[in-house]
Amino acid sequence: MGNIGVATVKGGLKTSREYEKQLVGRVRSGDRVAVRELVDLHQDRHFGFIWRMVRHHHDAEEICQDAFLKAFASLDSFSSEYRFSTWLFTIAYRVCLNHLRRKRTVGSELDLSILPSEDGDTPASSLESEDAARLKVLVWSAVDKLSPPQRAALLLFYRHELSCHEISRILQLPVATVKSHLHRARNRLREMLEPVADQDLQEFRNRAGLAG
Repeated sequence: MGNIGVATVKGGLKTSREYEKQLVGRVRSGDRVAVRELVDLHQDRHFGFIWRMVRHHHDAEEICQDAFLKAFASLDSFSSEYRFSTWLFTIAYRVCLNHLRRKRTVGSELDLSILPSEDGDTPASSLESEDAARLKVLVWSAVDKLSPPQRAALLLFYRHELSCHEISRILQLPVATVKSHLHRARNRLREMLEPVADQDLQEFRNRAGLAG
């Protein structure tokens, strides 16, 4: 992650809001250790969100670093009324949008290195894992086809478990618009995935000799 020096910290976002405020105060006082702690607490979650938005590992790393740099550079404008993580999501989303506008498209290649390792699986569980991995690819491929606001709303709501009010602040949209994006995203995914599910069911019936 470049010069910031990001490290992985498990359970980072379990920290209390009060401790987060203390870290922000220490950063404002010039405490470089607090800078590292804030990055450690939030980088995994935000990188995951950014990667899902831009679908390119190297670009996601640069955007994630850029979002942190912008956040620390404008920390004086941060209001302790909100979570630092919510504010950081707002910055990350803006940077993602700028990136997508420049690219005009989102890469469709999947970075399979992020999928869980299946080493040590038995033949039976390997088959189940293959089915699960295939389903995961299909779902995320469908998510890729959503508009950036719909994709962001879906990721923040389901993957990061944020409320519609928090998402409205991040996306800078009315709560009603966020709910509309979620509704349309769910409907769009259903439209794209139902034919695939029907095809899979038919293939299962054919293999099991149930067709006809």
